[in-house]
Amino acid sequence: MDPLVAAVPEHLRVGAAAVTADLLNGTTVYVLAVIEHGTRRIRILAATGHPVQSWVVQQARNLLMDLDDAGMTVKFVLHDRDASFTAAFDAVFQAAGARVVRSAVQTPRMNAIMERWIGSCRRELLDRTLIWNQRHLMSVLREYEDFYSTHRPHRALNRAAPLRPLPDDVTDPDSFRVRQRDRAGGVIHEYRLVA
Repeated sequence: MDPLVAAVPEHLRVGAAAVTADLLNGTTVYVLAVIEHGTRRIRILAATGHPVQSWVVQQARNLLMDLDDAGMTVKFVLHDRDASFTAAFDAVFQAAGARVVRSAVQTPRMNAIMERWIGSCRRELLDRTLIWNQRHLMSVLREYEDFYSTHRPHRALNRAAPLRPLPDDVTDPDSFRVRQRDRAGGVIHEYRLVA
């Protein structure tokens, strides 16, 4: 990673990626996703069969509006050299005061947090699910986004979820029972403590 980027706190960095998903009819759908490095919160922006420049630029604008509404600022945007990330896409972030960093060729570790999410999403969801159409894909991905941000533990967050901190005091673990809840049609299982 660029030393200048590494010196900036994680909460000011965002990683972006265009992920592909195959539908049952053989078509490929492109999903645009970003992850906030500091919180590990994933945001599935949108999906399309044809990621033209105007669509990608609009998704970047939508993301900046969402982050602004949440009171967040972005200092760096990291993304790979996918053809979807055009100069116009970069210009949207540069106009907002963010520096865009393109990863070097064949260096997935440069945007490792986003690459790790892509791998998790593929292993835990996309490789185990038959996706009928784009609407079904977005429904399943929204479910996974919610699971990833509210339930799935992250080592970097001391086993907490991005939008759900760990309980402060669990003094007697024997006083709790565990309840399972199926998500994404039973592909993902959540386990919660209940009193």
